[in-house]
Amino acid sequence: MRDERPLSHVSGSVLALLAAGLALQIGLHAAVPQPRAKGADLMPPPATTLLRLASLGEPIALAKILMLRLQAFDYQSGSKVPYKDLDYARVEAWLARILELDPKGQYPLLAASRLYAEVPDEARQRRMLDFVYRQFLLDPNRRWPWLAHATFLAKHRLKDMDLALKYAAALHTYITATDVPAWASTMEIFIREDLNELETARVMIGGLLASGRITDSAELNFLDGRLREIEERLKQGGPRKR
Repeated sequence: MRDERPLSHVSGSVLALLAAGLALQIGLHAAVPQPRAKGADLMPPPATTLLRLASLGEPIALAKILMLRLQAFDYQSGSKVPYKDLDYARVEAWLARILELDPKGQYPLLAASRLYAEVPDEARQRRMLDFVYRQFLLDPNRRWPWLAHATFLAKHRLKDMDLALKYAAALHTYITATDVPAWASTMEIFIREDLNELETARVMIGGLLASGRITDSAELNFLDGRLREIEERLKQGGPRKR
């Protein structure tokens, strides 16, 4: 066995030197600032053609990896970058690239509408909602949930009824799939009712009922009841419903 000397046999000067070295190391570590992530550190995405080449024939897999990296960007170097500090032009560019790699992917639009659009910054909120709107127009029957949420945010968070009406009208106009819930394509009706556009709302409900697009009995009964209510309000002079 190896001979081991007890600590008491080490000279005081050596111990003092070791203690001083340890204290110096701790002090230097505390004095050197830790690397801090900044929102501006998010780089612009490469061109789509380069990303497709880099994917080696697996663009969907690369899209998922890029989405994870983008969402994890705010956590790096032991610090958290608030979403509101990110360069939203670059965030939008990354989300668009990811959707180009995986057009059927839903997560980029979920992140846009439920993460990046929830920051307490109106300009950034509007940018993300407009991004969701433009992406919805490219594939309405698949991407409608995110524009429906954008409509809700425009109405209740931004208090912008004109913007909410624009989004709701797009849902009503461009959704053609029969498996989309009726509430998504009828949001325009109720926003117009909130805006006291009762005659327009009445015509829209009547047309929807006559079109045969609504087949669920509960939805039919609900719309029929709403139609009767609007007609009664029109007879009474159309006071706005609260």
